[in-house]
Amino acid sequence: MPELTSETTPVQFDSYSRGNCDTPLMKMTLGEAFDRSVERYPDGEALVAIEQNIRYTYLQLQQQVNIAARAFLALGVKKGDRVGIWSPNCAQWLVTQFATAKIGAILVNVNPAYQLSELEFTLNQSGIGYLVMADNFKKSDYCQMLRTLAPELSSSGTGSLPAKRLPQLKAIINLSQQQQPGMLRWTDFCRNASQIEHSELLHIQQQLHFNDPINIQYTSGTTGSPKGVTLSHYNILNNGFFVTENLHFSHSDRLVIPVPLYHCFGMVMGNIGCVSHGATMIYPAAAFDPLSVLQAVQDEKATALYAVPTMFISMLEHPQFDSFQLNSLRTGIMAGSICPATIMRAVNDKMHMREIQIAYGMTETSPVSSQSAADDSFERRMSTVGRTQPHIEHKIIDPDTGVTVARNVSGELCTRGYSVMIGYWQNDLATDSVIESDGWMHTGDLATMDEQGYLRIVGRIKDMIIRGGENIYPKEVEDFLHAHPQISDVQITGVPDKKYGEELVAWIKLRPDAPAMDAEAIVQYCRGNISHYKIPRYIKFVESYPMTVTGKVQKFKIREMAMAELQLEDIVE
Repeated sequence: MPELTSETTPVQFDSYSRGNCDTPLMKMTLGEAFDRSVERYPDGEALVAIEQNIRYTYLQLQQQVNIAARAFLALGVKKGDRVGIWSPNCAQWLVTQFATAKIGAILVNVNPAYQLSELEFTLNQSGIGYLVMADNFKKSDYCQMLRTLAPELSSSGTGSLPAKRLPQLKAIINLSQQQQPGMLRWTDFCRNASQIEHSELLHIQQQLHFNDPINIQYTSGTTGSPKGVTLSHYNILNNGFFVTENLHFSHSDRLVIPVPLYHCFGMVMGNIGCVSHGATMIYPAAAFDPLSVLQAVQDEKATALYAVPTMFISMLEHPQFDSFQLNSLRTGIMAGSICPATIMRAVNDKMHMREIQIAYGMTETSPVSSQSAADDSFERRMSTVGRTQPHIEHKIIDPDTGVTVARNVSGELCTRGYSVMIGYWQNDLATDSVIESDGWMHTGDLATMDEQGYLRIVGRIKDMIIRGGENIYPKEVEDFLHAHPQISDVQITGVPDKKYGEELVAWIKLRPDAPAMDAEAIVQYCRGNISHYKIPRYIKFVESYPMTVTGKVQKFKIREMAMAELQLEDIVE
């Protein structure tokens, strides 16, 4: 597909927009971009992994990356081979990310929360030949899970796989210092780097092309099997750069990254965004903990912070919040789901993040395709997901006809540009179902675009609730209930109903200091303020929601749990 140029003429009156193209796209590999940043900022602090007590300058990080890259070569890893990483946030995650990029291997991000069936599917569907893994995470014993899938490990020598159920897996590298049968310890793995000359690594690195695939990330798989989103150097390098460019990053910025690295938010917007500007990456802990994040911001004098709304809520509501000095913060990104206005205002005022921005996108678009700006009004940052990113196009279409709709009319958001994935790994049918021949990708999100090009996400096509013939978008009801002073968070979903087809369920979290409420109080709050058919039929007060590792609420699980609790499984939808 031809690249956008500054001469591209946008449609003036339809819901179409094109991002600025003044700053050219970077046509280089991730390894090349990393080495350029090292040349510019060799003594700048690159990484602070607080829980591991690790600090690397950019030069020191490069040394670690090159050692790991040569060790992978010594292990037999070649361009195009898949190297999986199954671990919570740590320094070795970052090192593996750039080491694999330098030799052209494809890094496969394995969700730290995966259990046996999900792990087996991912290892086999992507064809992972080499797996870098932690010992455990939270309640998951990774080593035991691997031994269950590959009992051959217990009696095999290091590197003597394959296993019957994991036929493509050749070697496992364990990040623990404890020796595990059939696995290489990370320290022993790194010693193998001495078998490969640095000149060989440089030669291999020079043969790579920026359009080569470099990363596979699996979608959540809420319907059907997960799909492996395949991304190139070009996809993720440029996206990380433009996201942080919009944040006005420089080598002086220090970003706290509590979001998981296995997801684009952490590894692209976080790691790659920082590296592209010579900024500092700060990992507070292996997994999100509000206290560790607040401590990291204060102690490391962070200028920026990434988090999803639920993480910000956890920090703001922490009983020790007021004891921390957070005035070093300037900016950051809130993404992953729509943010309530009350939370955005608190982040602005109490956390000093006056320039915080909202970013929107999906894994299939590397991930960000729209973003607010530092000088956007509070109302814009609260109610929209900003405007189209550089070198990207957006249009909003009628889902039934495919025709571009007028401004301020709801329809499906489509995107096109450098950021659109190569495709789903070994799944052409799924790829063709979302990417048209002319490069437009269907997001499945319902959105509107105003006269200035600001986008509002109003729901998911599949999330839309139809009650008695009325279309209801959960976000609209959620936004209304978020305004209640005693409500901390709310999730709306639909459940089947014999009379109306569907009814609304509201799962509500109250603020920690809020007095108890009952369902009738919520109904009374809604009456006269929103249409009667939008008032939830079922209301439940909860302490937490089923969540993904990235902090996203799993609405499909809320729906399933609500149906079971209300005994609605037998109703034909």
